Amino acid sequence: MTESNVDRDVLDTLREVMEDGYPELLETFLADSENRLHELQDSTSAKALSDVAHSFKGSASNMGATRLAELCQDLESHAKDKSPEALAQLVADIHSEFAAVRPVYENEKDPVHTH
Repeated sequence: MTESNVDRDVLDTLREVMEDGYPELLETFLADSENRLHELQDSTSAKALSDVAHSFKGSASNMGATRLAELCQDLESHAKDKSPEALAQLVADIHSEFAAVRPVYENEKDPVHTH
Protein backbone atom coordinates (compact mmCIF):
# COMPACT_ATOMS: atom_id res chain seq x y z
CA MET A 1 0.00 0.00 0.00
CA THR A 2 1.43 3.37 -0.99
CA GLU A 3 0.63 5.25 2.17
CA SER A 4 3.48 7.63 1.32
CA ASN A 5 1.53 8.88 -1.70
CA VAL A 6 -1.05 10.42 0.61
CA ASP A 7 -0.08 13.49 2.62
CA ARG A 8 -1.25 12.70 6.15
CA ASP A 9 -0.94 16.34 7.21
CA VAL A 10 -3.56 17.30 4.63
CA LEU A 11 -5.91 14.59 5.92
CA ASP A 12 -5.38 15.58 9.54
CA THR A 13 -6.16 19.20 8.71
CA LEU A 14 -9.25 18.20 6.75
CA ARG A 15 -10.44 16.04 9.63
CA GLU A 16 -10.06 18.96 12.06
CA VAL A 17 -11.78 21.44 9.78
CA MET A 18 -14.58 19.19 8.56
CA GLU A 19 -15.21 17.36 11.86
CA ASP A 20 -18.47 15.40 11.39
CA GLY A 21 -18.46 16.13 7.65
CA TYR A 22 -15.11 14.39 7.17
CA PRO A 23 -16.43 10.88 6.34
CA GLU A 24 -18.85 12.45 3.84
CA LEU A 25 -15.98 14.37 2.26
CA LEU A 26 -14.08 11.10 1.84
CA GLU A 27 -17.14 9.42 0.32
CA THR A 28 -17.57 12.29 -2.14
CA PHE A 29 -13.92 12.20 -3.14
CA LEU A 30 -14.03 8.44 -3.76
CA ALA A 31 -17.27 8.68 -5.76
CA ASP A 32 -16.04 11.66 -7.80
CA SER A 33 -12.76 9.88 -8.46
CA GLU A 34 -14.59 6.82 -9.78
CA ASN A 35 -16.61 9.06 -12.11
CA ARG A 36 -13.51 10.84 -13.34
CA LEU A 37 -11.71 7.55 -13.99
CA HIS A 38 -14.64 6.46 -16.17
CA GLU A 39 -14.58 9.82 -17.95
CA LEU A 40 -10.86 9.47 -18.62
CA GLN A 41 -11.44 6.04 -20.14
CA ASP A 42 -14.30 7.31 -22.27
CA SER A 43 -12.64 10.53 -23.41
CA THR A 44 -11.41 10.55 -26.98
CA SER A 45 -10.33 14.16 -27.41
CA ALA A 46 -7.23 15.72 -25.89
CA LYS A 47 -9.36 18.62 -24.64
CA ALA A 48 -11.74 16.31 -22.78
CA LEU A 49 -8.84 14.39 -21.24
CA SER A 50 -7.17 17.62 -20.20
CA ASP A 51 -10.37 19.00 -18.65
CA VAL A 52 -11.09 15.85 -16.65
CA ALA A 53 -7.45 15.62 -15.57
CA HIS A 54 -7.59 19.25 -14.40
CA SER A 55 -10.61 18.73 -12.14
CA PHE A 56 -9.27 15.37 -10.91
CA LYS A 57 -5.92 17.01 -10.13
CA GLY A 58 -7.65 19.66 -8.01
CA SER A 59 -9.60 17.22 -5.89
CA ALA A 60 -6.65 14.82 -5.54
CA SER A 61 -4.47 17.71 -4.42
CA ASN A 62 -7.09 18.94 -1.93
CA MET A 63 -7.30 15.43 -0.49
CA GLY A 64 -3.54 15.03 -0.17
CA ALA A 65 -3.18 12.42 -2.94
CA THR A 66 0.08 13.92 -4.11
CA ARG A 67 1.21 11.30 -6.65
CA LEU A 68 -2.29 11.10 -8.12
CA ALA A 69 -2.32 14.89 -8.50
CA GLU A 70 1.08 14.76 -10.24
CA LEU A 71 -0.13 12.14 -12.73
CA CYS A 72 -3.25 14.20 -13.45
CA GLN A 73 -1.07 17.29 -13.93
CA ASP A 74 1.04 15.36 -16.41
CA LEU A 75 -2.05 14.29 -18.34
CA GLU A 76 -3.53 17.78 -18.27
CA SER A 77 -0.29 19.37 -19.51
CA HIS A 78 0.52 16.83 -22.20
CA ALA A 79 -2.84 15.56 -23.43
CA LYS A 80 -2.40 17.39 -26.73
CA ASP A 81 1.13 16.25 -27.54
CA LYS A 82 1.33 12.65 -26.38
CA SER A 83 0.62 9.68 -28.62
CA PRO A 84 -2.59 7.71 -28.03
CA GLU A 85 -0.46 4.91 -26.58
CA ALA A 86 1.29 7.26 -24.16
CA LEU A 87 -2.05 8.76 -23.12
CA ALA A 88 -3.51 5.30 -22.56
CA GLN A 89 -0.50 4.45 -20.37
CA LEU A 90 -0.91 7.65 -18.35
CA VAL A 91 -4.62 6.95 -17.82
CA ALA A 92 -3.67 3.42 -16.71
CA ASP A 93 -1.11 4.90 -14.29
CA ILE A 94 -3.79 7.20 -12.85
CA HIS A 95 -6.06 4.18 -12.44
CA SER A 96 -3.45 2.14 -10.62
CA GLU A 97 -2.43 5.06 -8.41
CA PHE A 98 -6.04 5.62 -7.37
CA ALA A 99 -6.37 1.90 -6.66
CA ALA A 100 -3.26 2.15 -4.48
CA VAL A 101 -4.42 5.14 -2.41
CA ARG A 102 -8.09 4.25 -2.24
CA PRO A 103 -7.67 1.99 0.85
CA VAL A 104 -6.13 4.92 2.72
CA TYR A 105 -9.33 6.91 2.24
CA GLU A 106 -11.52 3.89 2.95
CA ASN A 107 -9.66 3.40 6.24
CA GLU A 108 -10.06 7.07 7.11
CA LYS A 109 -13.85 6.64 7.03
CA ASP A 110 -13.58 4.10 9.82
CA PRO A 111 -14.85 5.64 13.09
CA VAL A 112 -11.83 4.17 14.89
CA HIS A 113 -9.77 6.99 13.38
CA THR A 114 -11.91 9.81 14.77
CA HIS A 115 -10.59 11.70 17.75
